[in-house]
Amino acid sequence: MLVVYFSLAGEQYNVGVVEEGNTSIIAHMIAEQTGADLFEIEATTPYPTSHSELLDVSRQEMTSHARPEIAGTVDNMDDYDTIFIGYPIWWADMPMIVYNFLESYDLSGKTIVPFCTHGGSGLSNTESAIANITGGTMKDGLAIPGTTAQNDRETARSEVTKWLKEGGFVE
Repeated sequence: MLVVYFSLAGEQYNVGVVEEGNTSIIAHMIAEQTGADLFEIEATTPYPTSHSELLDVSRQEMTSHARPEIAGTVDNMDDYDTIFIGYPIWWADMPMIVYNFLESYDLSGKTIVPFCTHGGSGLSNTESAIANITGGTMKDGLAIPGTTAQNDRETARSEVTKWLKEGGFVE
């Protein structure tokens, strides 16, 4: 199993300035409980740490369907049967860099398990977008509010554990 995630530190919606991004917190919980490997999607050009600047950049990327360049690759993707894919919800969608990641690998034949952090929109339509790109077998996704990830880790961990058990990933 592999947990792939995109997450940003800095100023976050409803939680202030953080040292670890909301999605990173959840990704690490999943990896700890499943024993999965971790891969962080990182942009070659860093994103702004100011929330208002990030909103501008992310809106521009979505409008132009940009595919921001990713620093690093998963060299042994064939070794993994199950891919957890995590991301924040920006403008009711995945960040464009996550689309770039998904489009960069042949994930057909793999089990794809989405998870996100959000400010109120849940998974939006990201599950169907991921299914359309990957052609993999989709499992039900998990949506955790960013405020819960940052400020109520006990509840976040409980939600992750419940979801992993329901999905058959842990006992």
